[in-house]
Amino acid sequence: MRYQKEIHQYLQEHQEEMIAALAELISIRSVQGEATEQFPFGEKPAEALHKMLNFCENYGFSVENVENFAGSADLNEKEPELGILTHLDVVPEGEGWTFPPFSLTVDSDSGKLFGRGTSDDKGLAIAALFALRAVKELAIPMRAGVRLIFGTNEENGSADLEHYLQKKTLPPMVFTPDGDYPVINIEKGMIRLNLTACFDCPEILSFQAGNAPNAVPAKASATVQNISVQSLAEQMEQFPEVHFVLSPEKNQITIIAEGKSAHASTPEQGVNALTALLTVLAKTTGNVHLQKLAECCQDTNGNAYGIAMQDELSGALTFVCSMLNIKNHSLTVCHDIRFPLCGKGENIIKTIQEKLAGLFSVEVQLCDAPHYTNEHSVFVQKLLKVYETVTGLKGECLAIGGGTYVHHIEGGVAFGAVFPGEDVHMHGADEYIRLDHLLKDAEMIALAMTELCGKEG
Repeated sequence: MRYQKEIHQYLQEHQEEMIAALAELISIRSVQGEATEQFPFGEKPAEALHKMLNFCENYGFSVENVENFAGSADLNEKEPELGILTHLDVVPEGEGWTFPPFSLTVDSDSGKLFGRGTSDDKGLAIAALFALRAVKELAIPMRAGVRLIFGTNEENGSADLEHYLQKKTLPPMVFTPDGDYPVINIEKGMIRLNLTACFDCPEILSFQAGNAPNAVPAKASATVQNISVQSLAEQMEQFPEVHFVLSPEKNQITIIAEGKSAHASTPEQGVNALTALLTVLAKTTGNVHLQKLAECCQDTNGNAYGIAMQDELSGALTFVCSMLNIKNHSLTVCHDIRFPLCGKGENIIKTIQEKLAGLFSVEVQLCDAPHYTNEHSVFVQKLLKVYETVTGLKGECLAIGGGTYVHHIEGGVAFGAVFPGEDVHMHGADEYIRLDHLLKDAEMIALAMTELCGKEG
């Protein structure tokens, strides 16, 4: 592949600069903060954007800041045909870190760079910047321009990109290094529903499960009265994968059910504590609302609701009953559904509404259509070729149940940045990126620029 040797050598020679620039970005705790007129997502995401644009400007690129929502840097004066979309905001650090989350730690023994945002997505923003530098400073002839776009709200709804698109037009080809390698070209549609009902069941004093709409709940708890321990225990026998703890006190019993968490896009990897406890209580109380929920939420493919479907390209629909709360005679439930290309969101919602008619009100929180980019396009095929050339691994397209930064961008794909089989602790403690992977990321991004926008011959 043309210019690979020169690009590889350039990046090897500039890796210390890459690490230093990444360290400056990691030091900014760019978690969403209080919105103001000047800072739509708080001061820190805007500070990270300013830092990144300063890097770009200092390296000789023309930059633009779109009202602190997002910013961009252009390779040259030519019309950009390729856009590379990264984000500079991060999720909160959480607990359990071995290394300081907002101070880049270089572990020479493992070759890992630790810090919040190293893999998601500041490390890739730096990789894209140094890829752009390589193309510019090696004077590689280009027939078209390339634009780097830096967002600041990907972790909290992508309002940054929505605002950016109101002001600017994207290049015809766009990829984000904010997913998995080789290339993600299909993302399932997503539905999120809130179910509500007036609830009257004297045996149940409280019932709570789940704290995220997009996760299989690993824990559920309830307090009940006038139900025997024996009848509860008999029903619990049908869930050997769930660990139940019963704590009787006077005429009340506190129940804790423990399963296994998983992302809502892969519910088969988890054990749903909510639906297990729900079924136990439905059978011991005979409550009609709980019985209906237990009937409809017994699987992870939507078959009980009558919404199961699948296709060859994007796979099967997934379903999770992810949150439930009973309080003050009110029952609220959350459903998360990921549906394949063959499905239509409005039809799925209508089927659920009909199934629950007369018992629950169904409020639609989210209904996103699936995203699909043709894997046979020149754009996608060149990205796959770049991946194969640099890694020596087979390039192929992936379909996922989650969503990436390009979900609402026609023709967009995710190109990296997590390598197959790698767990970079994204959104968890001790998030990291391998230095050799960071260099490969930059090399692949640079080669994507030259293959897609470079002069032929």
